[in-house]
This record gives sequence, C-alpha cells and structure tokens, in this order.
Amino acid sequence: MNERTEQIVNALRSVLEPVRKIDIITLRMLRDLRVDAQGGIHMNIYIPGKAYSEQAVLYQRIHEALAAIFPQATVHVHFINSMPSAEAPNLTVPQISNIIAVASGKGGVGKSTISASLASALIRAGYRVGLMDADLYGPSIPAMFGIVGQKPAVTHDGPTPKLVPIQTGRLHIVSLGNIIDPEQAVVLRGPRLAAIIKQFFNDTAWPPLDYLVVDLPPGTGDIQLTLVQTIPLTGVVMVTTPQEIAYIDAIKAANMFQMEQIAVPVLGVIENMSWFEPPELPGKRYYLFGQGAGARLADYTQTTLLGQLPIVEEHRMSMDTGQALSDGLRLNDDFDRIASLLIKKVDLRNAIFSPGLAVQVQS
Repeated sequence: MNERTEQIVNALRSVLEPVRKIDIITLRMLRDLRVDAQGGIHMNIYIPGKAYSEQAVLYQRIHEALAAIFPQATVHVHFINSMPSAEAPNLTVPQISNIIAVASGKGGVGKSTISASLASALIRAGYRVGLMDADLYGPSIPAMFGIVGQKPAVTHDGPTPKLVPIQTGRLHIVSLGNIIDPEQAVVLRGPRLAAIIKQFFNDTAWPPLDYLVVDLPPGTGDIQLTLVQTIPLTGVVMVTTPQEIAYIDAIKAANMFQMEQIAVPVLGVIENMSWFEPPELPGKRYYLFGQGAGARLADYTQTTLLGQLPIVEEHRMSMDTGQALSDGLRLNDDFDRIASLLIKKVDLRNAIFSPGLAVQVQS
C-alpha cells in the first residue's frame, strides 16, 4: 500500500473497458495488485467469461498506461474468466463496511489513545463509527470516553440476546471494561479470551457502521489470532514510538499480520510521542525517545507514515478525564489529517483487493 501502488492504480483509472466505456478500477476488474522486489508489476484482471472479445485490447491499454509512468517495469497481467464473486463476504457483521485494527508491538506507546482519537476524527469526517476495546487485560476505552460504570443493554429482538454497544455522542463502544467492575482484575486464559472476542462480534447488535476501529492489546497473542479468524479485517494501523525498542517489537507485530496465511494489509504507521515542544518555547523540540522509527517501520512494511504526534499534556488530560470526543483539542487537526490519509488508503485497498475472508490459521 505504498506510493508506487497508488501511482499504478491512478494510471489504471485511465484504462477504459472497451464495451462499457468505464475504467477498470470503477468496474472493480483489478484485483491482487503487487510489485515484486525487482519492480515487476503483477495483477489479476477479471473479465466477464470466456466469450469476452476485448481481452487483447484491454491488455494493450493496460501496458500503455503503465509504460507511460514506469517504462522499465515488466508488467504481468493475468486474466480470469469470471467477475469477482462474494464482494461482501463479511457474513459475521455485514452491516460494518470497514474494520480497522490498531496494533503495536509493545505496551506504553499510546495505542489506545490513538484508537480513541482516530475514531473521534472519523466521526468529525462524517462517518458512522464504532470502537471495540479488544485490550481485554487493560480496557481503558471507557475511561477515555467518560462511560466508566455504564453497562451495555441487552436486546431480545432476534432469536438470541445480544449486547447493545454503548453510544456516546455518535460513537458506538463495546468494551469489557463496561461489563466487569472497573477495579476487577482480568484473569483469563486463551480460550476464554477468544470467546469474549467472538462474542463482541457474534453476540453484539452493532448498528450499520462505515468504520469499526479495534483497539488491540500489544504483541501477537491469542486475541490477535482470534480476531483474524473471526472477521475479515480491512487492514491494520501500526503504532510505534521513535525509540529502537518500540521499533523492534513493532516489526514482530507487523510480521504477524503479513504472514502468508493471514495477509492483512498494513494500511499505515503512526509514530506517537515523536517529540516534546514546551509551550513556553515554541519551535524548540526535544526528541525524548529518539527519531526515525515510524519512517523506518513504514518503509519496512512498504506502507505510509500516516503521521507523527508530539507529546501534548492537554491531549493526555482529555483522555484521563473522559473527554476523548472533545472539540478544539490541540492534536485534533493532526488526527484529522491522519484520518484523511487513512480513508484514502482504505479506498485504495478496497479498489484493488478482494474484501477477503476470516483466515484459517492452524493453532
């Protein structure tokens, strides 16, 4: 999902299907685009059956469009004699269009704060948004939105009872922190962790949503594995701080999502705590945790650095006091820009990859 991929897709928007006179991106004929280590461009093009007579014309148009921007690249076009089927394979929660996981390699990088702020930014952009707190050992989302102590309702409209997400403002939230007592220790083994994650999807009455943001715990454990086995993730956003230790662990987490049998796209990287700028010394930046890990992680995962976020006391205070949806926070503009870039990445991902299915992973 890097800049080269975007350039290829934009070039192919000029390629019209000869019969319908509509570009192949809009028609969703392009699938599984990839660029190999040597710069070769590979893609599948779905055509409507063996009797399709315009394959040669389409082949030539694709090569001409790509030769104009990448004249040295070898282009491999594989035609498949059927249009993509199952364009909406999300059978568990079909009312949710995009499910974005926010992940990190280690704790303490501000992943939950970023999940909460990203959900808030998507709401400001006009989308219908949900937030699922999958960090079961440390569910902090209720505190950030001022809903500690609230219990989710249960609906009996269908054949089985279902949890109703707690709504605060225009955000719909599900968290274990609203089911157990705030001070209760979470002592759970793998099978029970998996059961709770499945319940958050299978036994929850989510409303129609454009985006569901899933705040994951750090690392590569049972919860991450259960998530990718339960629902088809649209993609993952990786969070790191600039320091080397955070970068090393973030690589491990990213590698899990990019394993062949999982293959969840990394949509981008957010670097948190990038610097501290004292209010009384505007322009003076202190790089308390070093520099560069976010850009290096984006390069390693062949994606984009969505943004760098400074340490801002006001933003921390808003989370501590349940004001995550507040307008006028100093970092809101930064998160709005990050959300705008993420939306473009999601649109690009949906244009060139099949929606996907929940993966089958042997434990």
